[in-house]
Amino acid sequence: MREAVFSSSGTGFQIRAAQGQAADHLASTGHRLAGFAERAAASLFFTFFPADCRICGFPLLQVSCLPVCDSCITALRPLPGSYCPVCGQTSPPVSLTRREGEDVDPRCLLCQRVDPPFERAVAYGSYEAGLRDLIHLLKFHQVRPAAKVLGRLLAETIASLETAMPVGTIGVVPVPLHKTRKAQRGFNQAEMTARHALRQLARPKRFELCTGVLLRTRDTSSQIGLTSHERRENLRGAFSVNDPTRILNRDILLVDDVYTTGTTASECARILLHAGAARVWVATVARTLKLSNVIELAEKDFLVPDCQPSAGVLTEN
Repeated sequence: MREAVFSSSGTGFQIRAAQGQAADHLASTGHRLAGFAERAAASLFFTFFPADCRICGFPLLQVSCLPVCDSCITALRPLPGSYCPVCGQTSPPVSLTRREGEDVDPRCLLCQRVDPPFERAVAYGSYEAGLRDLIHLLKFHQVRPAAKVLGRLLAETIASLETAMPVGTIGVVPVPLHKTRKAQRGFNQAEMTARHALRQLARPKRFELCTGVLLRTRDTSSQIGLTSHERRENLRGAFSVNDPTRILNRDILLVDDVYTTGTTASECARILLHAGAARVWVATVARTLKLSNVIELAEKDFLVPDCQPSAGVLTEN
């Protein structure tokens, strides 16, 4: 039995499609007959069980375990523009960070003030629109086939980071869930996405998935709506390393689905380094972009008097 998950725009339902025996029968009757029967079956299926794309709402045109149309998948795009080479945050215009006669520092203002404990943090795309919806399908609606698509995006992100990483095998550590949260959800979305990503890398043996190394020892409350200070306090003491020998003197790639403010990544990196890791790198599928925050910091430093954020700037949700 193969489970195909569909969600109608009106009802939101799951259909268990018994395809195993049918597929074996079609394979034995020849390609032409199989193709005709498959098209006929699909037509009947959508006649009685119409389903819509969970992102754009348009009807799905073919049977799939992932209730997302090809157009929405194709529309997922990597981050454009200029970003901080350390944390990956949106870089302000040169005029906002440059005093007359000074060299331009490519780092964002926050990284210039406080060095993060990780080497670099990179993400595939912005946490909005279709990419956000796809992450939510996996994370909150248990649509597990979404992990394969997210894994492909994460693989592209890791590949872009690989050239900056040292030689040797890199340990891949997913950001963990507390055991209670994982039991409720049924899986850790960061780990599931990482597994799919490593299978799609050009050199998968260069990376070793290290599950169970980093543990979340305390079930923290939601980070939504908290200030940076409150986020740090919320995560203080929430992580620990189970077996330090597995990361001792190794470069570690920390992976997660979303990079919001960097508080979780920084806390995990700090714990890993304290346990003996050589360096920590961070790769996520998506990140929030907060150019307005960068401009506000510039204003406070009197780098740009009377500067106002431009319309349409993305801010944290």
